[in-house]
Amino acid sequence: MKLTNNFWLCEFACRDGVPVPKEFIPNVQMLADNLQVLRDYIGEPIHINSAYRHTEYNRSIGGSVKSQHLLAKASDIRVGEGFTPNIIYEIIEELISSGKMKQGGLGLYNTFVHYDVRKNKARW
Repeated sequence: MKLTNNFWLCEFACRDGVPVPKEFIPNVQMLADNLQVLRDYIGEPIHINSAYRHTEYNRSIGGSVKSQHLLAKASDIRVGEGFTPNIIYEIIEELISSGKMKQGGLGLYNTFVHYDVRKNKARW
């Protein structure tokens, strides 16, 4: 199922192959819509390392029991050469500040950026 010009539902499935549950499709659609804004802005493919996680998988990798991944509202992403996690983090902050992306969770890691569409602002 195509969600946006550049994102497919299967890209958001759990890394162990479990698909996004039907009740979470609206969440993943909102997430994909926002990631499409980023994709259009940078003009480069976005690679999704992790998106939806079911409870057992999330537990097995040490994820938070309150993780937005459990609701299909979160993605850990990376972009090709020339776009370090620091750069992507700053671009997302700019797009949020300008009202083009939804305010939510944003986390910076060594090799990826976490972005989610939770209701409140969270940064780490």
